[in-house]
Amino acid sequence: MFARALFFLNSLSPSVLRASLVGLALVIGYFDYLAGTDTTFSAIYLFPIAAAAWLLGRPTAFGLAILSSILWVTGDVEAGARYTSLVIPLWNVAARLAIFLFAAQLIGAMRKLHDDLEARAAERATKLTAEIAARERLERELLHVSEREQRRVAHDIHDSLCQHLTGTAFASQIVAENLRSENSPQADNAAKVVELIEEGISLSRNLAKGLSSVETANTGLMEALEDFTSNTSELFKLSCRFECPLPFLIHDPETANHLYRITQEAVGNAIKHGQARNIVVQLEHSKAGKLLRISDDGSGIPSSHMNGSGMGFRIMSYRAELIGAKLNIRSRGISGTVVTCLLPLESEASS
Repeated sequence: MFARALFFLNSLSPSVLRASLVGLALVIGYFDYLAGTDTTFSAIYLFPIAAAAWLLGRPTAFGLAILSSILWVTGDVEAGARYTSLVIPLWNVAARLAIFLFAAQLIGAMRKLHDDLEARAAERATKLTAEIAARERLERELLHVSEREQRRVAHDIHDSLCQHLTGTAFASQIVAENLRSENSPQADNAAKVVELIEEGISLSRNLAKGLSSVETANTGLMEALEDFTSNTSELFKLSCRFECPLPFLIHDPETANHLYRITQEAVGNAIKHGQARNIVVQLEHSKAGKLLRISDDGSGIPSSHMNGSGMGFRIMSYRAELIGAKLNIRSRGISGTVVTCLLPLESEASS
C-alpha cells in the first residue's frame, strides 16, 4: 500500500507533488485540530514529510517539517490548550520540529544512498554489458579466423599437395610401366605405390573439401553432409551414413556452415571418444523447427565431456547459440550418444 502511494506520488510533476503534500499537511492539521488535545497526530505528519524527503529532496521536507510543527501547536491552541508560560509551547514546537527534521534528514540520506547504489549498479551493468559484447565479438572473430585458416589450409592442400601428389603418381606410373616392360619383379610393387599415391590424392581432396565452407546454395548443407559422411566412412573404415527424407533448405550460408561444423565435431567425438562403428547424421523437420541429429553406437561420451568441460562441446554450444539453436547432448540407451541441434522456425526465418 505504501509502495503504491509512493509510485503514484512519483508519477506527479514536482510542482503538483509539492502542492499536494502541502495540502495533505494542512488536512492533517485540520483533523488534528478536530481531534482536540487528547489525541496527537505527530506520526501522521511524518508521511508528507517523508514523501517530500524521498521524492523532492530535503529542503522541501524541512519546509514541511516547519509547517507541520506550526500546525500541530496552532491546532492545540485553537482546540483550547492553555499554557501557563510561553516557554512550554515553544519547547513543544522545538521538540516536534527536531523530530520532523531528523526524520527528513534520515530519509533524505537513505534516498541519496539508494540513488548512489542504483548509479553504481547501472554503471557496473553498463561495464558488464560492454565486456560481454566485447567477449562475444572476440569469440566471433576467433571463429571467423578459424574458418579463414581452414579455408586457407584447404586451398593449400588442393592446390599444392594434391598437385604434388598427382605429379608423383604420374612419375611413379611411368616407373611402373618401365619395370613392367622390362619384366621386372618390382613392377607389381611399383603399381602398388601408384595405387597408394592415388588413394592419398583422394584422401587429400576429401580433407580439403571437409575443411572448406558449405556451399552457398540452399541445398549446400545436404550435399556437404552427404559428402562428409561418405568420406568419413571411407577414411575410418566404419559406417557413417546421412539421412534426409525431405528437402532441408537453409537460406543463410553462415547458419548452414555452423550446422556443418557442429556435425563434424559431433562425429569426431563419436569416433575419438566413443569408438563408434555406426554413426547416423539426420536432418529432419519438426513442429518446433529444423532438427539436426547425430547418433552413434559407441561407448558414450566421458562424463568430463558431457558436463560441457570439453573444448569441442563448448564450441558446439557457442555455434548453436550464434544461430539461435538449442544444442542437446545425451546418452543413447545402454551405449552411444545422441547430439541434437534444434533450429527454431523463427530463428531460421530471421537468418
